[in-house]
Amino acid sequence: MDEFVCMLLIEWGLEDWIETFRDQGVDMKYLFELEDQDIKELISKVGPRSHFRKQLKQLKEEQNAIPGTYPFPVQTKQVQQNTTDEAEALPSTSEVRDLKKLKRKLDEEESDEGRRTAKRPRRSVPKSSPELMILSEVKNVMTHVLAKLRSEEKTKLNEFLRNKIRDLETDKRELVGVFGETGAGKTSLINAVIEERTLLPSGDIAACTSVMIKVEANMSNTNYEAHIEFITKEEWKDELWSINQYHGDTAEQTDDDDYQDVAEKMSAFYGEEWENKSYEQLMDNKNFKEIPEFLQSTTKILACETAMELSAKIIKYTRTDSNHGACNGIKRWYWPLVKCVTVRVPHNSFLQHVTLVDLPGNGDRNKSRDAMWKRIVGQCSTVWIVTEIKRAATDKESWEILKSVSSLIGNGGECSSIHFICTKSDIIGYSPDHSADAQASILERNTAAKEAVRKQFDKLNKTKIHFSDDCFKVFTVSSKEFLKQTVLSEENTEIPKLQDVLQKLNDRHSETLNYVSGAHGILSLIQGAKLTKVPENNEDVYKELERNMVLHLDTVKKAMGEACQVFERHLSEGVEKSKRECEKMLHNFLFWGKNGGGFHRTLKSVVKHGGVHKTQKGKEINLNRKLTSFLTDSIDEEFRKTFPNERKGGPFNGTLNKFSLGTESLKQKYKDVELQLRFLKTEEDNIKVKLNARIRDQKKIIYNSLTKTIEELMEECYKTAAGFSGSGMLEKMRETLTKHVHESKDTMFMKAKDVMMNHFQSLRGEILETVKDTLKTSIDLSLRTDSCSILDVSTELVMVQKIYNDLENSSD
Repeated sequence: MDEFVCMLLIEWGLEDWIETFRDQGVDMKYLFELEDQDIKELISKVGPRSHFRKQLKQLKEEQNAIPGTYPFPVQTKQVQQNTTDEAEALPSTSEVRDLKKLKRKLDEEESDEGRRTAKRPRRSVPKSSPELMILSEVKNVMTHVLAKLRSEEKTKLNEFLRNKIRDLETDKRELVGVFGETGAGKTSLINAVIEERTLLPSGDIAACTSVMIKVEANMSNTNYEAHIEFITKEEWKDELWSINQYHGDTAEQTDDDDYQDVAEKMSAFYGEEWENKSYEQLMDNKNFKEIPEFLQSTTKILACETAMELSAKIIKYTRTDSNHGACNGIKRWYWPLVKCVTVRVPHNSFLQHVTLVDLPGNGDRNKSRDAMWKRIVGQCSTVWIVTEIKRAATDKESWEILKSVSSLIGNGGECSSIHFICTKSDIIGYSPDHSADAQASILERNTAAKEAVRKQFDKLNKTKIHFSDDCFKVFTVSSKEFLKQTVLSEENTEIPKLQDVLQKLNDRHSETLNYVSGAHGILSLIQGAKLTKVPENNEDVYKELERNMVLHLDTVKKAMGEACQVFERHLSEGVEKSKRECEKMLHNFLFWGKNGGGFHRTLKSVVKHGGVHKTQKGKEINLNRKLTSFLTDSIDEEFRKTFPNERKGGPFNGTLNKFSLGTESLKQKYKDVELQLRFLKTEEDNIKVKLNARIRDQKKIIYNSLTKTIEELMEECYKTAAGFSGSGMLEKMRETLTKHVHESKDTMFMKAKDVMMNHFQSLRGEILETVKDTLKTSIDLSLRTDSCSILDVSTELVMVQKIYNDLENSSD
């Protein structure tokens, strides 16, 4: 058995059968000659066996896709001593898939009507895949080393090395959240940017405001896929139950947002006759026969060969017909039951490490959909706000979206870039012949739109405080003109610039460089341990490393202590202001509806939903955030400085990123352990990456804990207020809320402060302990391990070191 077969089994999730394949002598040659009976004998379980057959069939098809090519990853030089040049000329599996995709796209373009004679080159087609070949080669090496380590005697060092090799596989995806009102051109923009013109459905059927759509790369096969996740059966039962609360009061139904929301869902899924059916009839299993996955709480997967075919199939899960009538033969719309749809595009280079998320404007009334929405929004490193160019600066909905999510994506999230995208830039001043006058008109209009949008953003002081000064950029785009493949300047449509944004996000998480760097460190440690005869001679360097670790940890500890004092002081000021101002703020909120009017329904919804009400248009009214606002305002600026979303400086004034064991200088002094020091440098870099990711996750919990604590402390009050009905309901609700806040204000805000500080102290302790324990273990095993039973990986190290140096130089 060779590394190629071993790597394939790992890639396909069949590593448990590696030993069986090895024992039976199945190498690259014999793999493609396996018959059904052979596969049955090799893989004893039905599920894995079926998966293997499918993957092998696909691999054979790719081998024959283009005559004269082979879908084989490059193998180690040890295995291919005599065929190195030939192997380097062969494309990888990924390249063959990309070539097939290119051929399919070119065929589609040839039949496209209205073709222009001047073509803009397609940017998503990779010219070559050298990094994929490099990654495949180094993975082959590490798979081979891991297999040899398994056969060695079990020692602490061997177990440590095996775990380190397994941990090399990482793929942190960058999320780009896309917001925008219906009709703004979100789906057309996404289709254009990733160069899949027919992927997401658009047109006369409106996008559903509840369903999130994630678009990412399908790296496992050449299908266009949709993975549809449903809400739970119990949640749908709750929706049906809530509709019964309104029966008998027609006037109440007409104006109530909650009722209108549920009624719209019922009509979409059941048709207009739903009102005449009982609860039992509505929950009858026959209503869900086309989506058994909903009843089974599983994900529904749609797989198609083309984007257009998939687009047609997902319409009923992601769109809504305002008349709920038949459209394209659709009689029933399933979006009311859908929580999220993940669309996977085969091997799209823009989506290699990036996921685009088409997001509803302000969450959802459904709890699980809303929880997922908040989680995804908080994970977005980049946010696109999409609006039509003709009303970009004055579009209230777009600016309301930005203001409402600013704390969730800023201090409560990890967003470092906000892109305001003005669509349909071809409409005003457009001329089919692209004359000089038309070009000048477009350029002038686009420049004016950008300036107006930037001026509007500069007015949003409470929003800006969550972000750095250079985070906001404006783009003007025409998806229509871009997809026509005409030669347009980037002033006319800046979609190429947005593609560059995605490419930079992909590059930020270079899978190849990260993997090769880690592999280089591990191989250095193995070979260093092999060459070191007497571990006792390493005590001097051991002590110096320990001193450096303690010294730099003290710097990190001091910076965290200073941040703790700053938060303590500012939060104390926020607590005092909350005590003084909260009742006045609450009074303004409770009497916003003057003598009542329709406000009693809004307030009823607020208390019924734990302090949060979402209007039918998507605007959120959040009493918990209002009560917390004096606390968050007191720390917003310092919080952003302490936990910046930008990756350059890092948290705690950059002290964690500056942490160093001093290995580079120690290499000159202790040449006998240079290889071990090289490994410790990669360990140091690795722990920084992991801790920065951990801090990004925990800082969201720290910041959002203020609002969460207030929500919990208001919970009983909301329940009491929600129990009132009939005459005098509004006054009773007002009185209940006013009394609770008055009696609780002296303890409620202090409790929120204490919870936040406890979270902060917990993170502080975790960081110090993780750095100390992880690096101490690595230093011990690197410098105090006997060299017996250690592999010789000198050949592998030379090869990987050359690759690593080349990648480093290329990166610089």
